[in-house]
Amino acid sequence: MLYCAPPPAFAAAPRETEMASLPPRIPPVLPDTMTEAQRAVAARIAGGPRGGVRGPFLALLQDPELADRVQQLGEFIRYGTGLPKTLSELAILVAARRWGCQYEWFAHAPIAREVGVDPTVIEAIAAGRRPDELDTDAAAVYAFCTNLHATGDAGEAPIAHIAQRFGMKGVVDLVALTGYYSLLAMVLNTARLPLPGDAPDPLPKLP
Repeated sequence: MLYCAPPPAFAAAPRETEMASLPPRIPPVLPDTMTEAQRAVAARIAGGPRGGVRGPFLALLQDPELADRVQQLGEFIRYGTGLPKTLSELAILVAARRWGCQYEWFAHAPIAREVGVDPTVIEAIAAGRRPDELDTDAAAVYAFCTNLHATGDAGEAPIAHIAQRFGMKGVVDLVALTGYYSLLAMVLNTARLPLPGDAPDPLPKLP
């Protein structure tokens, strides 16, 4: 068997229910309330490839130094690793589903579709199922990430495949990507920020 068996469908997190109807727990830092330090970090974020301050950074700006360090790491992980975008976005969706993060899923499911992730793959992950139709690289990434989320260890076979395809740099980058988007999911879940436009939660509850 080439890959470690995927873990059972992820259990629903308690915070996954009816997020749109609950008030934020960490108030978003808005321009008219920013300190000089917050304003400087917000300008750096907006001036980079993200093009604006949104999502987790609205909460992270409560600590501007932390927000700055996180955004620098994230800029490299999202835009600089060299992993194919389809595989990076697949890994991000696995993290969003694992942590039941409505905001992260809301932001990245459309990006995943745009870069070429099959809609049936997105639907399966949203439902907590292993997608049926994955090529060998995507299957390795899925196993790698689900193993990490389940046990903290990506597993021998997925590591070997990623290393063969993308080098040990790819292995380290994929671990970092999984950890980074888990961090953002935890920030977003804890902050409980509303989705843009008061959109409904996109992820279904899992049994």
